[in-house]
Amino acid sequence: MRIIVPMAGMGKRMRPHTLTTPKPLVPVAGKAIVQHLVEDITRMCNQKVEEIAYVVGHFGKEAEDNLVAIAESLGAKGSIHYQDEPLGTAHAILCASSALTGPVVIAFADTLFSADFSMDPNCDGVIWVKKIDDPRQFGVVKTEADNTITDFVEKPQTFVSDLAIIGIYYIKDGDNLKSELQYLIDNNIREKGEYQLTNALENMKQKGMKLKAGTVDEWLDCGNKDATVYTNKRVLEIKHPNNHISKTATVTNSVIIPPCFIGEHVTIENAVVGPHVSLGDNTTVQNCVIKNSIIRNGCLLQDATMDNSLVGNHVTYKHKLNDLSLGDYSTTA
Repeated sequence: MRIIVPMAGMGKRMRPHTLTTPKPLVPVAGKAIVQHLVEDITRMCNQKVEEIAYVVGHFGKEAEDNLVAIAESLGAKGSIHYQDEPLGTAHAILCASSALTGPVVIAFADTLFSADFSMDPNCDGVIWVKKIDDPRQFGVVKTEADNTITDFVEKPQTFVSDLAIIGIYYIKDGDNLKSELQYLIDNNIREKGEYQLTNALENMKQKGMKLKAGTVDEWLDCGNKDATVYTNKRVLEIKHPNNHISKTATVTNSVIIPPCFIGEHVTIENAVVGPHVSLGDNTTVQNCVIKNSIIRNGCLLQDATMDNSLVGNHVTYKHKLNDLSLGDYSTTA
């Protein structure tokens, strides 16, 4: 089993945070978004994961080393592949062509999920979906009563289905998918200007492959600041319901309301932290009230009241404004 993670997007909706950190490496509940993603997939697969292939822009060596280390921590090889132009989902996956062999899971790195990854040995692939109210911004599927997929439609503007594709796919034969992706490129078959994975899947279905829709219990988006803060809330509730407080953290005359994640060497004095707060390593919080927020590494927060906030690395903040989005190395006094 191999996992391919396309993640080359610029993350414009997450600026200023993505000016210094690729969006999939922004932390929620103490870990990078992409780390939660591949850990959850690895845990739910019933096969050994041999390789995790990341399709990236040019993020730099530190980010690439972090991605490889995440793969190695799960007992898999980590590999880096580049997508230099944003030419669509099919093109992104084909950039990791060497990993498209044998059974493969494709997982786009801007969402997290809760689902049961049981692979049906009698079908050729599974595409995970979630029923949503407004599917116009998503690819959708139509299904039969047994969840066999009959149609793929990319971002329908008139209603055809409310089963939105969440960006997680299992394909039994990666080599077959690679051939279909290459066919799209070779014949310049685009939809809305891009090479779409759903067109390759439609071709596979037309040739007799049996693709089924799998459902997820929850689909969490990390596309912008508010969505990421909400995802942090839900991941804390699921994975750390009783708080995770590092043994090196110092808490004085303060209350931590669960669920929270408190990183290494954090100092909290005369403060109320929580619920739903993640504090990164080496952060100091003094005389603050903070809830529903992500505070990254090396921050100094004093006399602050925060809610629904995302604060970057090495920020110094001494105000009482509630809703914040501050990039790395910001200073306010």
